[in-house]
Amino acid sequence: MPVSDEQVRQLVGQACAYLDAEDFDGFLGLCAREFRYQITVYSPEISKKMIWLNHDLKGLEALFAVLPEHVRLLGTLFRHVSVYRIAWDDPKRASVTSSVLIVHTDSDGQSRLFAAGRYHDTVLVDGDAPRLLSRTLQLETRDIGEGSQVPL
Repeated sequence: MPVSDEQVRQLVGQACAYLDAEDFDGFLGLCAREFRYQITVYSPEISKKMIWLNHDLKGLEALFAVLPEHVRLLGTLFRHVSVYRIAWDDPKRASVTSSVLIVHTDSDGQSRLFAAGRYHDTVLVDGDAPRLLSRTLQLETRDIGEGSQVPL
């Protein structure tokens, strides 16, 4: 049975829900073996795209394993994602563009916009369920502060 646009949307949403809950095993379970995750931002000061994070699946697994040892923001992150476009590059791959707003809620319950950007996902659809093949978060926000090692 072919994968539908709705299943692709649900994959993008579920990936965010797992990251919100810091269920990193759940997130990794949505990824293909060849998965790559990047965070990029354009710097007008140097007129170049910067790559802030670039990991394959094993690199993310290693990052998630050492997160308890890192200094981190207190509180939670909440991702609000809206899928703009799903393009079927071929029968086995879809390109998905989504906007994402990330809200940080501190331990006192105060929320503020933490970051804004776009997810550019490639989704592998050669099985019964879609899998993330790659995700690039292209941030608009250029100052996210310290203590934010969790992939956004």
